[in-house]
Amino acid sequence: MEKKASLEDHSIPKEDAGTGIVLPYRQTHRGLASRHVQLMAIGGSIGTGLFVGIGSYLHDAGPLSLFLGYLIWGVLFILPVNLSVGEMCAYLPIRGSIFELAARFIDPAFGFAMGWVYFYGGVMLVCTEYAAVATVMQYWNTSINPAVWVAMAMIVCSLLNFVAVKYYGESEFIMASTKILLLIGLCMLTFITMVGGNPQHDAYGFRNWTSGVMFEYYTDGVTGRFLGFFSVMVYAAFSVAGPDLPALAAGEIQNPRYTIPRVVKATFWRIVGFYVVGVLAVGIICNPNDPRLMSAIASAGAGSAASPWVIGIENLGIHGLPDLINLLILLSGWSCGNAYLYSSSRTLYSLARDGQAPKFLLKCTKSGIPVYCVLTVSLLSCITFLVAGSSSVTVFYWFVDLTTIAFVLTYTGMLCVFIAWYRALKAQGIDRKQFVPWASPGQPYAACFAIAIGSLVAVFNGFSVFKPFSVQGFVTSYFGLAFWVVMFSFWKIYHRTKLVDPASADLYAGKAEVDEECKIWEDGGYEERRKAELAQMNWVRRLWEKMW
Repeated sequence: MEKKASLEDHSIPKEDAGTGIVLPYRQTHRGLASRHVQLMAIGGSIGTGLFVGIGSYLHDAGPLSLFLGYLIWGVLFILPVNLSVGEMCAYLPIRGSIFELAARFIDPAFGFAMGWVYFYGGVMLVCTEYAAVATVMQYWNTSINPAVWVAMAMIVCSLLNFVAVKYYGESEFIMASTKILLLIGLCMLTFITMVGGNPQHDAYGFRNWTSGVMFEYYTDGVTGRFLGFFSVMVYAAFSVAGPDLPALAAGEIQNPRYTIPRVVKATFWRIVGFYVVGVLAVGIICNPNDPRLMSAIASAGAGSAASPWVIGIENLGIHGLPDLINLLILLSGWSCGNAYLYSSSRTLYSLARDGQAPKFLLKCTKSGIPVYCVLTVSLLSCITFLVAGSSSVTVFYWFVDLTTIAFVLTYTGMLCVFIAWYRALKAQGIDRKQFVPWASPGQPYAACFAIAIGSLVAVFNGFSVFKPFSVQGFVTSYFGLAFWVVMFSFWKIYHRTKLVDPASADLYAGKAEVDEECKIWEDGGYEERRKAELAQMNWVRRLWEKMW
């Protein structure tokens, strides 16, 4: 009875450094269902970049480079990260997340640097989406200072993150669903119009690919075409996300050992499917040399006016859609900002749990919300008010660069953690396929290859800022790399940490606690109860539940 009360209290013992008294802290709750996590990962990764910012890359690199850049980044990098994260977090879905595993299997300094770089990247992405909301709102009204729209987005996202996590999950589920429907609708519209289903009855097919498909960028010849393709891969590194959200939410997912592998496998195919089909469609419906697209890019056009989707649709004589598309693009930015306010606050919480951030950040409400973590991220995101003094589009691209390098480093770090995990299992004589709930395929080769790709993108992502040299471009492109080195060196020197010996790496800490929490789902009666619940539902609800 006492044990049950302890679990319901959701408290963990923490020793106060000044008094030595053990104080209880509430924990985050497992309130996220499978459908919440899938939509967070899918929807949270689909921001405004696919709808607005992609126009400049279509113009600079060409439609085939756009398609190949997203395809290769998705298959050769995002897939291995998904698989690696899914395997580790399915075994240990702890609240310390992937950053605690980095400290256990590589070096505490590595986990510290990785956690703080991801936190900084998450905050920058929140700022990116707030700036995007301001940019999109200017489609309707340019007389109001964009800072007003930033404040509006910030207040709504903060309020949604202060409520119980299950309500946050529902809000994100609804908002993410709208942008998924938008993307599906745009792809369907592209197919219908390309075969002649448009007011002009013009079966234009792949006509927009006939003026060239891989453009020269930055220099001439084959090198220029490769750099065009590489620039798309760098942009894909910003816009295609996903593996981080299941990892950060691992401590709040219901039935995690079943849900996490299911989510990472399904999420990858849905993300890559949406993005790869989406960028193929945008290259079909809009001519990369369209004068309106070139003018919008040159003048930093606002909102959907700069979107190649809207330009292509209007060129076909279809009226009435731009306002609707702009509204849904607005919701997509809002949803992505909402998702990364969640993930960055949980990162800060996990850092505090590991003693790598101030202890006051451990405070959670009765509903399991790390209130000071959410408040800290909300306050830091106030730097988005830079849009009050500069073009909102210019500020948007600053944040894009700052975010890209942080996420590339974080995902590459996740792969390194997996390799260290793999080595620890081998060194301790453990059969990986028998030890974990789910063993990801193609390992460790997929992870090693993805590490090489991630490292190349991290080092060369700012290749275009050197000639002519741009101080602002250099800082925004490489700040994350310098930040990682500083944070790693600081923790390494201050705490004199050492590389972890694979033979002595801790594979078990936290497992007993998770086992106790997961009994409700993993005992023999859960499946029977679940089947009984499904049997009482009508066929529509039953189909809906089985989809997730």
